[in-house]
Amino acid sequence: MLKSAKTLVAIAAIGAAAFGAATSLSAAQPETTVMVGGAPMFPSKTIVDNAVNSKDHTTLVAAVKAAGLVDTLKGPGPFTVFAPVNAAFDKLPAGTVPTLLKPENKKTLAGVLTYHVVSGRFTADELMAKAGAMGGSFTLKTVQGGTLTIEKTSDTQLSVIDAKGGKASITISNVLQSNGVIHVIDGVLLPS
Repeated sequence: MLKSAKTLVAIAAIGAAAFGAATSLSAAQPETTVMVGGAPMFPSKTIVDNAVNSKDHTTLVAAVKAAGLVDTLKGPGPFTVFAPVNAAFDKLPAGTVPTLLKPENKKTLAGVLTYHVVSGRFTADELMAKAGAMGGSFTLKTVQGGTLTIEKTSDTQLSVIDAKGGKASITISNVLQSNGVIHVIDGVLLPS
């Protein structure tokens, strides 16, 4: 009986060592990243910690800082962010971005930015499935309080439509973050 107990202890020790080695190996594996704006976006970092590295989102990052939303978007979330690229801001009427970045327009800027944010973590597959189940489109309530319409424009493409009818396509989806997910879009969404 004593020999069997020793054998079981030895087997358990080998199993524990093997489990520990497997755990160490998986912990040492690199994170799966998505490249955005020439920089890897790490799933272990927050929305803000990743966005500051994207050369395609310098205008958005400057706006988030000017609106005082850095701490919010570094918070636990989860958030789904529809993140316009610099070229999307360039499409706005001349002078719009500099005007919004002025301290006296902080509240308006915060409203525009939070209109691009939805509470919860919604992957492209989830958005696509919901749009398909709802006849091609559905609405999401934004943190700002307005709604965005998610529209399935093909079997692989989604668009986001704002309250004024402006449409932006999701160009890079499922940029996973520790506190949510980013979907890169090619337009700025405007609340009513």
